[in-house]
Amino acid sequence: MDISSFSNHCNKVFDKVIKDYHTKDSMTAPCKNPYPEHSLDHLLYKKCWIDTVQWHLEDIIRDPDIDPAKALQIKRKIDTSNQERTEMVEKLDILFYRKFSGVPRLPEAILNTETPAWAVDRLSILALKIYHMQIEAERKKGSLALECREKWEILLVQRKDLSGAIDRLLADLKTGRKYMKLYKQMKMYNNPSLNPVLYGRKK
Repeated sequence: MDISSFSNHCNKVFDKVIKDYHTKDSMTAPCKNPYPEHSLDHLLYKKCWIDTVQWHLEDIIRDPDIDPAKALQIKRKIDTSNQERTEMVEKLDILFYRKFSGVPRLPEAILNTETPAWAVDRLSILALKIYHMQIEAERKKGSLALECREKWEILLVQRKDLSGAIDRLLADLKTGRKYMKLYKQMKMYNNPSLNPVLYGRKK
């Protein structure tokens, strides 16, 4: 893991995912991950693929004329996707933790506001925003082309800023200026033993 250019590497993987997905532009198309299983790039690719499929599910469910039964079906898919997304982020954070947990902490070492993987999660979503905003900016029949162009340019700046922040965070973790902890998301509503609506049915 070359932390000096890690964010740039992530952006390349995410852009590849989005390009690969849109060759068929199908939410049911299988994810043909080109990277070795259990590798960092495999996780990055799968993470962004999940985000990309969910992006299109979110578009569909906002159709005001959607059939309620179909909307419920898609909502269930989005719930599953969110859980898978969280699991991918946690797997990435385990890799980061293993890499940096043995680094001696400086006396002034502090925790960051978010873990590296959750920052990378934002980078994946930004790649999708950039891709789709560019399409809208270039759509000849679009009435908001100019506005979308301005937003697209802002998103590019945002990706540059976030990329720099991620690389600085990794550098701080490497030198002991910051340290990280692992926190599971501990979501309760997906657990039938912790969601009162679900466990209440057993009474």
